[in-house]
Amino acid sequence: MNLLIVESPSKAKTIEKYLGSGWHVIASVGHVRDLVPENGSVDPENNFAMQWQIMPGKEKQIKQIITELKKADAIYLASDPDREGEAIAWHILDILKDKKVLEGKKVYRVAFHEITKKAVTEAIQHPREIDKNLVDAYLVRRALDYLIGFSISPLLWRRNLGRSAGRVQSVAVKLVVDREREIETFTPVEYWSLNASCKTKNATFNAALSNACGKKIEKMTIETRAQMNEILEKIGKPEIDASVIAIDKKKTSRRAAAPFTTSTLQQEAARKLYFSSKRTMATAQKLYEQGLITYMRTDATNLSEDAVNEIRNYISKNYGDAFTPKTPNIYVTKSKNAQEAHEAIRPTHFDNNDTKLTGDEAKLYELIWKRTIACQMTNAEFDSVSADIETQNKEAIFHAVGTTRTFDGFMRVYTEDKDDADDNNETKLPALSIGDNIKIAELSPEQHFTQPPARYTEASLVKKLEELGIGRPSTYATIMSTIVDRKYVEQDKQRRFHPTPGGWVISAYLSKYFNDLVDVNFTAKTEDTLDDVSNGKQNKVKALQSFWLPTSLMIDDAKEIKTTEIINAINDYMHSHLFIDGDDKCPKCGGKLGIKLSKYGAFIGCENYPKCDFTKRLIDVDIEQTAEEKSTKSKNVNIDLGNGISFRVGKFGPYVTDGKKNVPAKQYNEETITLEKAKDLLENGVKKSEPINLGINPVTNKPIFYYATGRYGAYISSNKVNVSVKEQPDLETAIDLINNKKPSVKFKRAQKK
Repeated sequence: MNLLIVESPSKAKTIEKYLGSGWHVIASVGHVRDLVPENGSVDPENNFAMQWQIMPGKEKQIKQIITELKKADAIYLASDPDREGEAIAWHILDILKDKKVLEGKKVYRVAFHEITKKAVTEAIQHPREIDKNLVDAYLVRRALDYLIGFSISPLLWRRNLGRSAGRVQSVAVKLVVDREREIETFTPVEYWSLNASCKTKNATFNAALSNACGKKIEKMTIETRAQMNEILEKIGKPEIDASVIAIDKKKTSRRAAAPFTTSTLQQEAARKLYFSSKRTMATAQKLYEQGLITYMRTDATNLSEDAVNEIRNYISKNYGDAFTPKTPNIYVTKSKNAQEAHEAIRPTHFDNNDTKLTGDEAKLYELIWKRTIACQMTNAEFDSVSADIETQNKEAIFHAVGTTRTFDGFMRVYTEDKDDADDNNETKLPALSIGDNIKIAELSPEQHFTQPPARYTEASLVKKLEELGIGRPSTYATIMSTIVDRKYVEQDKQRRFHPTPGGWVISAYLSKYFNDLVDVNFTAKTEDTLDDVSNGKQNKVKALQSFWLPTSLMIDDAKEIKTTEIINAINDYMHSHLFIDGDDKCPKCGGKLGIKLSKYGAFIGCENYPKCDFTKRLIDVDIEQTAEEKSTKSKNVNIDLGNGISFRVGKFGPYVTDGKKNVPAKQYNEETITLEKAKDLLENGVKKSEPINLGINPVTNKPIFYYATGRYGAYISSNKVNVSVKEQPDLETAIDLINNKKPSVKFKRAQKK
């Protein structure tokens, strides 16, 4: 009999069916051994010797392996085909050697990237030795993470600075904190645009100002209302005679996105399915163990020749030759350390998509299946037409663009989420010729303000880490869940990350005293070195020495720093965050306020303690409030507009008042409000604004509209579901908000009738 050991019980059942009699397949249930959880388990003075122990609760698995091994002639170690999988095989083999139960037994290492009968059989026919380089890379990573954790965490606990610090998680937290700092210090810049409603004899269309008074108009060219008024005065009032002076027609095409890597799967599942990285990987693991997809931890985008042929046959059979490229589409892997022997994440079969799956597994499998089919389909094709329309007085030129999809190509099956908004906004222009007379029926000037960078979502943070070379496919989900579980960040209703006070404090401390640990270049270099060890280009001990020497020096220096100095450094780092208006004076004694640390967490206190006992709770950030709103509220806005009318900012946002009546004015700020606008609000109330079509909700196939003003401020609406918002959201956010709010009882009753 042959004994084969895999990582999970469900995978064991699937593989045992393929192998039949003469084989017994059992599971290790993940890792079976880890470092002894005490200081000194990694010894830098002795070539980083490591002390291991069987993990609590895993004695049962080891006992079962030994029992079954006694009945077997050979043992096949078939843990996952990556660094961690290689380490599990090495640990099991080392334990069995230590227990002296391998005498007379043959030992093989096998690895497969998909759980199909063909893949498993081929792997068994071509066994290999355990890859020492992969194991060494695991040992370097494990030793380094252990040393950092056991050395820095006590410094944090002793001074109430945080729960833990990690080699990669700390960089992720700092990225979130740095983005928040950018948002808080961002200064909006005003600019204007001018749209024209154009008419032909039979149609209307829109055009944007591209040239005024002989000057090319870029996005930020028109800076003020005064400049816009000057342009409007020169153009004249509608109806304005104009004519077409130029037409440009061209054909464009768009290629399908590459098949999924671990990173892109997590990003797209977050966008389309609103899955966290952890949820995505847990679901993908189940699909892999059922033999439905290839291995889900990979940074390669290539597909096997057999898979490509099967996909192309499916496309030709189900969609026709027009959707099948003459030669296979090839995608180049962007990751410089990608293992090309691996494949992208794909279904194991394509001829039958009826898997009887339900819930998360069905959703994720469909996403993977569509993406993989689409990647081998022909390009989508478009006709693009642009026209320049000049006013009769030669003072302005407006530019109109129309795009029409002429051939679906891969879009018949799948479109990457970031492109969906563009697809739904395809516009057509009427048939135009040079010299055609045009009437400009309406001119619509619009004020804009530049926007701060968006906060990270799980998808965008994973993408950023990948771009920086930080983390690897197997670690992204763990990084995301760790920074949330340890309360260094939290997510708002739009699923965007905000740093908590704990996140700010730990980032401040590490940035000051462990700068290399949170430096993206240092961390990326660490990942590159781990890859070099995996490839046999770097020695394990030398790699650990190059990491640990500078880190240990930082730790030794940090041990000697006084707590008062640390608090002062954190105050310097967080001052502009804590006191947006610059007022850090104690309201009780006039002393300076700042961060204080206690076993219950950070808080704001007075420098004159204990003489002054003023304290203020440092609550978690108001994640529903934008940095601009926080800044506005901190100024205690109260502007006298004249005639007894004023513009104020209160608990529920901006409003105007005449002393008797208050009316919300959320669409205005202190720069844009005027006496006339305030009078209009007080006399007529808040008028419903014209809707802006954000795109199609893929769940209901209904459009989502954004209204800048309403009875309760800005909101979005789709299929009789309304959701209040702070500002105009992107399509991804709008879909999330609409689909996660239950329809009203009235609407449910109407549906039943």
